[in-house]
Amino acid sequence: MAILKFSASAVAAQIAHARGCKTFLPNWNGPVDRPALILIVGNGVHLRSNGIDGTTTRIVTTEQADPSFAFADGMNPFRDTDWMAQRRMAFRDLTGQFYTDILDDVQVLIDRGRGTIRLATDGHSIRVFVRRASDYLIGGTYEVPSGLGGTFRVILKDACDTFAIVQSCGNCEDFDAMQPYRVPLDALMEIDDRRAA
Repeated sequence: MAILKFSASAVAAQIAHARGCKTFLPNWNGPVDRPALILIVGNGVHLRSNGIDGTTTRIVTTEQADPSFAFADGMNPFRDTDWMAQRRMAFRDLTGQFYTDILDDVQVLIDRGRGTIRLATDGHSIRVFVRRASDYLIGGTYEVPSGLGGTFRVILKDACDTFAIVQSCGNCEDFDAMQPYRVPLDALMEIDDRRAA
């Protein structure tokens, strides 16, 4: 999982552009009738409006970028000398255009005064990532998806902004005897959190 960080003001400008348009770029399924944000992984990594307003002849491609787009920190080809290495660390060799459904969630964070928008991606999905490592209690008990459709109860041993180190606790003897292991930070669920695993 990679965490992408964007300037909230740059993203707000893209949202405002999308909401000011009446025509939108189609996605892979065909025509689109509402504002959205598109994540482009190519010449840098950036968010842009899906709106078409006639002010530009640029089409969405992975080869072209515009300095006015909202670039991920460290992945701006107009400013960052090692943007390609940063992009590769986050996406490996994957490039492309990803229509997202995050516009409303991102707008809520902007309205709350967040200066930075953080997105989590595993290369195939893009999610708004609100929590930070400091939001979790080291030594606290959480649940994590088991990979088999259920959850495991774990104790949080350590965390960074991307991953958590957890130890199985209270599941069964074989699992609890396992060494601590790493899970994506956003996989940690409060015990009363009823998200689908």
